[in-house]
Amino acid sequence: MLLRETLGFLLGGAGLYLDATLGDGGHALAVLDAEPRARLLGCDRDPDALAVAGERLARFGERVMLRHAMFRELPRAHREAGGEPLAGALFDFGLSSRQIDDPARGISFSHDGPLDQRMDRSSGEPLAAKLAHADADELAGVLREYGDVRHAARLARAIVDAARSGGLATTGQLAALVGRVLADSRPRVLAPVFQALRIWTNDEMTDIDAALAWLPVAVRDGGVVVTLSYHSGEDRRVKHALRGSPRVSASRRLPVMEDAEAAGPWQEMTRKVVVPSDEEQQSNPRARSARLRAFRRKSR
Repeated sequence: MLLRETLGFLLGGAGLYLDATLGDGGHALAVLDAEPRARLLGCDRDPDALAVAGERLARFGERVMLRHAMFRELPRAHREAGGEPLAGALFDFGLSSRQIDDPARGISFSHDGPLDQRMDRSSGEPLAAKLAHADADELAGVLREYGDVRHAARLARAIVDAARSGGLATTGQLAALVGRVLADSRPRVLAPVFQALRIWTNDEMTDIDAALAWLPVAVRDGGVVVTLSYHSGEDRRVKHALRGSPRVSASRRLPVMEDAEAAGPWQEMTRKVVVPSDEEQQSNPRARSARLRAFRRKSR
């Protein structure tokens, strides 16, 4: 998604580039083809994605290093790869079509399968097990914050009750429950619920915060960070960490963005968020919610 725009911001000559969300290797392939002097550290928390990308990128040989790593583990992966300051870093917070369309992952309400939702199925709890001991109030907060779900408290209580009684083991059962409780089973109603639960299952926002906090020490002067967000919570975190939080004037209690930005380590290259073209949205409807931002590391 937004491939041309991503490469336009990200590439800046020779050096080590990080693809922190390698997926099936589409962006990484384009980076290595477009910049012959680029080397790439590709990371993903999904072992299946690493296997697919590894085959796809095999022709680049030693120009590619792959690591199984969550965002919070990127410092370790970077050290293992030699620790060279990064010429660029790409974070695509979206899911691959392969992940969405695999019923065994339990990510989509369009395919009936086990209620799992883990990006790395070798660790952590499947969603069904996590819900069986969840707190209804906490779950309601998750639905509100990550999905803006209406009647979140009512839905959370119904989900917890069903999970504890053993009646919530598949995506189909969850979709049916949401339809009953909210009296609406349209995709526009189901999608935010499934999205919120996936973010919660994988602790995605904590992971994003950890990665964004690490970037100032990892990216070289003049290096670029490009982010692709698909959820308002992701985009807010990017703006907060890389654009900087506004300082509040002591006299007027008004935000002063200029001072906050001047003090931060990043220069924003996209004053206005970049969205997919009409043509890309028509050819790939899943790209419609994509939002690109780019930031350049200031000289120390």
